[in-house]
Amino acid sequence: MQRNDGRKTAIPTRTQVSAGGVAFRKHGPVQEVVVISVGPQRRLQLPKGTVEEGELPEAAALREIREEAGIHTRLIAPIESIEYWYIGGTKEERVRFHKFVHFFLVSYVSGDVRDHDHEVVDAMWLRIDQAGKLLSFKNERDIVERAREMIDALA
Repeated sequence: MQRNDGRKTAIPTRTQVSAGGVAFRKHGPVQEVVVISVGPQRRLQLPKGTVEEGELPEAAALREIREEAGIHTRLIAPIESIEYWYIGGTKEERVRFHKFVHFFLVSYVSGDVRDHDHEVVDAMWLRIDQAGKLLSFKNERDIVERAREMIDALA
């Protein structure tokens, strides 16, 4: 940012906490997970969103999966938390965000992926190996791989 006298000022930093998960179901030996498509570029990612004030990350993950993927799920276990930085905000006010995302392994209970909210272009079931290759972000591809190991251990 630039001040009126031409000197640069520090970009403010804000912390964000989100939660989401790898929602899975099994069809015999085939494991499927839900991914969502968002934005004009139809970026493929895991369902996740902001933890609201007073909300536990586990509850936020189940809520966000319901909203973004249209399905009800049951919490199995934490997978991993990731941390990263990004710049966002408006043209007038740039903000540096320090983001923490808590991912959980959850199992499908009921619902239909066509029942996703308006923020999502599409929600779909993919074979877990496909999802691990097609997700837009490497850290989410790594989360899916860790989830696959956890699902295999459940058998």
